[in-house]
Order: sequence, then C-alpha cells, then structure tokens
Amino acid sequence: MNTLRVTGGRVLRPDGRVTESDVTIDRDAGAIVAVGDETASGGGTGGSDAGAGETLDADGGLVIPGLVNAHTHAAMTLLRGYADDKPLDPWLREDIWPAEAELTPDDIETGAELGVLEMIRSGTTAFADMYFAMDRVADVVDRAGLRARLGHGVVTVGKDDRDARADVEESLRVARELDGAADGRVRTAFMPHSLTTVGEEFLREGVAAAREAGVPVHLHANETADEVDPIVEERGERPIAYAEDLDALGPDDFFAHGVHVDDSEIGRLADAGTAVVHCPASNMKLASGMAPVQRLRDAGVTVALGTDGAASNNDLDVFDEMRDAAMLGKLAADDASAVPAEAVVEMATAGGAEALGLPGGRIEPGAAADLAVVDLDAPHLTPVHDPVSHLAYAARGSDVRHTVCDGEVLMRDREVLTLDADAVQERAAEAASDLVDRVEE
Repeated sequence: MNTLRVTGGRVLRPDGRVTESDVTIDRDAGAIVAVGDETASGGGTGGSDAGAGETLDADGGLVIPGLVNAHTHAAMTLLRGYADDKPLDPWLREDIWPAEAELTPDDIETGAELGVLEMIRSGTTAFADMYFAMDRVADVVDRAGLRARLGHGVVTVGKDDRDARADVEESLRVARELDGAADGRVRTAFMPHSLTTVGEEFLREGVAAAREAGVPVHLHANETADEVDPIVEERGERPIAYAEDLDALGPDDFFAHGVHVDDSEIGRLADAGTAVVHCPASNMKLASGMAPVQRLRDAGVTVALGTDGAASNNDLDVFDEMRDAAMLGKLAADDASAVPAEAVVEMATAGGAEALGLPGGRIEPGAAADLAVVDLDAPHLTPVHDPVSHLAYAARGSDVRHTVCDGEVLMRDREVLTLDADAVQERAAEAASDLVDRVEE
C-alpha cells in the first residue's frame, strides 16, 4: 500500500474528542485507513508496509478535517478591496457587475489560481464556486489538487431572451460536461444567481433540466430584505416557498446566505433537506443582516460556512468565518451559548461536506483523506485549554502547517507543492491592475 502517515499530533475525531493518534492514509485510494489503533473495515495498516511511505510531522499540532468553503466566487480575488463599504445592490450594479463585464477567461483562471492558493494555505480542501469560464476553473482545481462543486452563475435581468437562454444553457452545459473532472474531484451544479436576478421562466426551465441531468441546484436566497420583499409583493409568498414551487428545494440542493428566513421557511428547508451556507463576514460587510443560524440548526437544517467572494469579505480564510459565525450567531440569538465552538467547527467541516455532497469532513477510518494540520504553538494559541475552542475563536489560516486532499500533500511545512505561489501572485496582481484599467477607461 502506498501510504501517507501523519504522525505525532492530536486528532479531532467526529464526536468532538481530541486524541493523540497517528493517521494512516492509502494514497492510491485517497482514503484514511487507520486512526491510531482503529482501522477501516477489512483494512489494517499493513504492518511494515504502512511505515514505508511518506510521513508528515504533526508534532505539536492538531489534525483536523480539511475545511470546506461552501460558497465563494474564487476569481473575485482580483477584485479584493476594489469596491468597499456599500450595500449589496448598488455594490453589485455600480461596481462589481461592470468590472465582471470586462473579465476575460484568462483573468478568471488567474483569479481562481490565486483563490485556491489562498485556500490551500489556510487548510481548505473543498469549495463551491459560482462564477464564469468554469472550464478554466476546473483546470485550476485539477492542477491544484482540491475538490470543488462548480457551476456557471446565471443572471438574466437586463438581457434579451436569446442571451438569457444562452446563459441558462451554459450553466447546464457546465453541469453536464464538467461533472467528474479532475479524477472525480470536480462535481457540478446548476447555479442561477438568485430568485430575483433570474426570471421565473428561465428558472423553471433550468431547474427542470437540472433535475433531468441529476445535478443539484445552488443559488443565493434571502440574502437581503430587498431580495425578499419583491417576491412577497409580486407573488404573495416567501422566497423559499417560491423555490419550492420551482422544484428547486431538494435534499441535494444548497442555498447561500439565508439571512432573512422566517420560521415557515426554516421549516420548509428542514423538511426538504436543503442546506444553507452561512457567509457571516460578507453579510456583515454588506450590512445584509444576521442569519438565524441557531434556529436553523435547531430545526435540523444542515448549515455550512462560506466566505463568499473576496470582494465582499475580503479573504477566503474559513477560520475567520468560524469566529465570525460564532460571534454573530450569539448576537442574532441574543444568547451567549448559541452557535458554540463545536458547532461552527462542524459547520466548517462535516456540515460543509454534507451540504456540497462531497467526500471529507471527518477523520475516521474509511473517510476521504482530506485534512489539515494546525500548529498550536503560537502565542495566540497558548495555553491550549480546549483545542476546539481555539479552532473557532483563536486560530488563523496562517497557523496551518500541512494540507492534504484525496491523500495527496498539497502543502508541506507551509510550502504549497501544487502551484508556484510567487508566479500565481505576480500574475494575479498584473491581471487585477489591467482589469481596473479597462473598467475605468
């Protein structure tokens, strides 16, 4: 067996316990075969064979499941800091959409490279991306070594019928043709931008085609009050009820934000098994509101974490999202015990993997070999009374020492192995400067 052993560290187990254990990985299968003395059914570490492979030193560190960024727009790294301190609708219409109109496929590939580099460095092993030129993004995912759920974002407002239908068809093409790319590490979804930026006719046709193709639906929902009110006024129903009418509310689907959901909508999401991706930093920066995360979780809704794009965050560090989710969740519930540390760690790992329908999220025999090693010896992580508390409230992406996805080492001792970091950053800086010049001409 071609093994990778992660040795000398403590391991975060699925039940929240932290144990001193080595982790043994079958690199060919991309799976964990043993954690300490526990082995996969019918497995075993192979005695001397298990010690013959590669080793990652986790001494003094905490081995955690790879983090899952369940909603982002990776190529928006090129717009990091470009347009700040504005509410969502004018921010999109006055700044972001005009800049995106100037993006080329080369720009998107370059921005996506920068995004995945940032995610690997901060321990993220899987992400969901809604954007454009997704063939190029899939190529980036392939060579970077991550997992992703990818989809072309559809916007039909302001377009004539031909262009709107072409946009829907492109999202469906991406969903059909890219599924299974990167040796199976890329999965896809039909991704209309939102229930208000895509017309009902196009939503119905696109969702029906997605169901026929067997791919999930991902969209922004209930992000702001301005997204909710028009649907209520025009249709006499809440957005989640509208999504259900469209057949867009299913157990494999996942919606971003869910800030302004009422109890009836939370019940519909729970009954349908549709996940919600909480993006606390973006919601705060755009003053979109506070999602009722504790109420969603209490109702049985799967809640994941996402950074949203770097233009509204302004980073892709899921550790930041954990801290923000815990803090904002307490304010939203007016309860200091709401959205506790163990909950946000679960949302960033197993909850994210479940929401995206991707492997990972757990360190146990038989699970996908997606993990990160977090150093615990920094001043801001000393003393270690509770490692899980530190993950939620004190750790940073820069504390990640190693990142592993599908059994392959993507970063060792803070050196990314699958991408040339210096070259990626140089290309991205140049592309961003050229983009802004074109927008401002």
